Amino acid sequence: MVQGTRDELLGRLAEAVGSVTVAHPTRVAIDGPPAAGKTTLADELAVVLRTQGRDVIRATIDDFLFLRAQRYPRGEYSAEGCYFDTHDHDALNRVLLDPLGPGGDRHFQHAVYDRTTDTALSPPVTTVPADAVLVFDGVFLMRPELIDRWDLRILVSTALEKTVDRAVLRERQVLSRAEVERRWRERYIPSQQFYFATVNPTDHVDFIVHNDEPQQPVWETRTH
Repeated sequence: MVQGTRDELLGRLAEAVGSVTVAHPTRVAIDGPPAAGKTTLADELAVVLRTQGRDVIRATIDDFLFLRAQRYPRGEYSAEGCYFDTHDHDALNRVLLDPLGPGGDRHFQHAVYDRTTDTALSPPVTTVPADAVLVFDGVFLMRPELIDRWDLRILVSTALEKTVDRAVLRERQVLSRAEVERRWRERYIPSQQFYFATVNPTDHVDFIVHNDEPQQPVWETRTH
């Protein structure tokens, strides 16, 4: 375990990205519970990598959701539904992860879904050089459908109770505290508990970032 500054953490992660030797773009997964700090870390890492001259693709699991009408067959607060019915992993692999992987043509799309309008998207196909980096954040990224697609795996870990408080702050313009707490306690937290019990992502990642105090992160390197 190492405790350091935010900049030291980002430097260490950028160094790890730079040490990946593959003949295709480096696909970096930043996994973790909702409101753990994945998106912030991914955005910050992308900035560092760009300053180092890397071509960076930033993408998120939130742009690979099924349409709302398809997402809730088990109910809006179902933890099983959160895990099994929310994300279009087939599309994610087909349009983004596989094209950037071994044998891929590096022609990709970064999204298939627009959250603001709840509509399907088909953005223009983009091409990147072989030394590009995909920085991808999301929940459940070590699940069997995705585990083999990553070249570097990072887990952002935060006490689940802390994620509730962060979510209340983050969503306060849109949802009441009671609604946020219900979603977290009935849907999001139990789905994470299911994920950890069945997949045990800590066994599959290269780094765990303990993000209870974002400005004083603690991280550990995992060996497999």
